[in-house]
Parts: sequence; C-alpha cells; structure tokens
Amino acid sequence: MTNRLKLFALSTAVAAVLAAAGPFSVSAHAVNSEASLVSPTAQANSRAEVRVNSFFREYRQAVLHKGHSTPAQVRARYLAPDLNKRLDAWALQHDADPVFRAQNVPASWTTRYEGSGAGHSTVVLTERWSGGAKQEVWFSVRLSDLVISDLKNRPA
Repeated sequence: MTNRLKLFALSTAVAAVLAAAGPFSVSAHAVNSEASLVSPTAQANSRAEVRVNSFFREYRQAVLHKGHSTPAQVRARYLAPDLNKRLDAWALQHDADPVFRAQNVPASWTTRYEGSGAGHSTVVLTERWSGGAKQEVWFSVRLSDLVISDLKNRPA
C-alpha cells in the first residue's frame, strides 16, 4: 500500500470517528507543516475543522505541484461555486493566491473550531510562514454537506 493510500485510509477512518463524535468532541488543534502532513496526536474539534484542514492540505500540495490535482480541481471539490468565483475576483484584484491570501505558500498552519450557528460552522486557520509571520483566515463550512461556503481575512 502506498503512503498516499495509507494516508487516505487513515484520513477516512479518522473522519468516520469524528463524524460519530460530532461537533462536540474535544481535543487538540490540528497542526500541519510540509514535514508532517498530520501530527499523529492531532485531532480536530469538529467535522468542519477536519474538512478545512483537508482542503488546505490538498490545496497547498496542489500549489506546490506535489499532488495529483491542480489548485482549481481541489477548489472545485471543496468550495461552493459562488465562493470559487469570488476567490477568482479576489486574486485578480490583489495579485495573490486567494486561499493563502498571500503571494507565497505558508510553511505550516493550525486550525481551530470557532463555533456553529444557522447551519454553518466557523473554522479559523492560522497560516505561518518561515520568517515568523502569521495570518488568520476564517472559513465558513455548511454543515449539511461540509462544503466551504466562505473564507475571509480575520473579521474587524
């Protein structure tokens, strides 16, 4: 079994356990970097957090040309079509990657569950760059189908 298949099998098993536990399971934040895609002790607080973490990991791999998908294919799998259109417009306006909200790729990231209401969960993803800079991006995940329906910089 290849490492990619093992990672997929493990991810599927973890997602199933987390789905059974629901959004009220309590555990450590997910911590990710290029050296360690998923820490063995890292668990997510909610299915929405698992979804955002999976999206970000796959998207980052695609941008770095390390996966089998393009960034556009990853976005199409995880994001609402309306969000995809808004991100394309954001990228043109800011001349930067619309998911990373930057022109380069973060070295690592953490996620945290921020809460749920009105059929959505909020997940905060903190990007960290090798120079020490960090930035928060807030994701909104539709609970009915776990589609990412919005992402934005930290609210004012």
